Amino acid sequence: MAREDYYKLLGVERGASQEEIKKAYRRLARKYHPDVNPGDKSAEEKFKQIQEAFEVLGDTKKREVYDRYGTYSDNIADSANAGGGFGFGGFDFGGFSSGSFGDIFSELFGSRRTSTNATSNTTNQTQNFTNPQSQKGMDVECVLSISFEQAVQGFTTSISLSREEICSICNGNGDLGGALQDCNRCQATGKVITQTGKLQFKTPCSDCQGTGKRRLACNTCNGKATIPKTESVKVRIPAGVDTGSRVKVPAKGNAGKKGGQAGDLYIITNVGEHPYFTRKGDNIYCTIPVTVPEAAIGAKIEVPTISGKAVLRIPPGTQSGQKFRLREKGVPSLRGNICGDQYVEVRIVLPKIISEDTKNILKEYARLNPENPRTEMGLE
Repeated sequence: MAREDYYKLLGVERGASQEEIKKAYRRLARKYHPDVNPGDKSAEEKFKQIQEAFEVLGDTKKREVYDRYGTYSDNIADSANAGGGFGFGGFDFGGFSSGSFGDIFSELFGSRRTSTNATSNTTNQTQNFTNPQSQKGMDVECVLSISFEQAVQGFTTSISLSREEICSICNGNGDLGGALQDCNRCQATGKVITQTGKLQFKTPCSDCQGTGKRRLACNTCNGKATIPKTESVKVRIPAGVDTGSRVKVPAKGNAGKKGGQAGDLYIITNVGEHPYFTRKGDNIYCTIPVTVPEAAIGAKIEVPTISGKAVLRIPPGTQSGQKFRLREKGVPSLRGNICGDQYVEVRIVLPKIISEDTKNILKEYARLNPENPRTEMGLE
């Protein structure tokens, strides 16, 4: 069965430049990488497909072969050699025109995020993409459940957080220095071979950066340069956050490697419901019951707001469902020093018949006010 078109996989035109192909690969790799989609088999398979497509289209010579034959088949290697094309005994990515995969992964995931929860204090394991230069630590995300009032008013709290800290034994280098040794992964060749169907590709070894030599890994961190640490972090949640808001705490993510700066902590808020307030943007909505006399002849009533009680004037003849606005009684905006409004909807409550006197009063009211609200509909 023919494979899916590599150009379609990356979402680029056949005449796309190498820079456009590289940019498309970066975007898709961020979206489908297993670190971003833990446990998602379909995302993992998609990531493998776009990686395979980039291995071919990201290299000028292999792209020429792909453009010539349209798709890879079992006989494509023989056809290419017979036609004077490029051999398929194993492409060498040492001269990769758009940069090695190690460089690209470093660009993509030098500051990858992991997720944690404020109650469980768990952090995803990181994948070690080795880079000889300094790398910024991964950002950490933490979901924090808060009340409606806390979201509106803002507050300060402390959370228990699991994050990666610099290994004190190797000082964040991942090795103990000393003499160089042969790299076990590539058998000191500096290259590893990957198999895609009938094709073999040689790529620089990520463990030794293609040198074939590496220093002995630190026993404490197993070469990761960081070790897990649980600590209490004090955070300020500003007034006006909503469900899904992201509050940044600088340099409280995972530690960087080889002298790189630490990642950031992002608090993602999950706001609980309120018994009678609902929120839409920076505005607050509530429904207030009023009696028939209050609606008919008017009244001044108390209504709740997020900052306490307020007095609302109900004009004579108010109908059920009518809305009134209380200016700047809503939620403080995260975009500036302003507040939303509060909208109060009136719901008229019918009186309870608690005695014959009450019933007689209502009958007398009906006699003195013989109106029919269904007249406009032609009904009696």
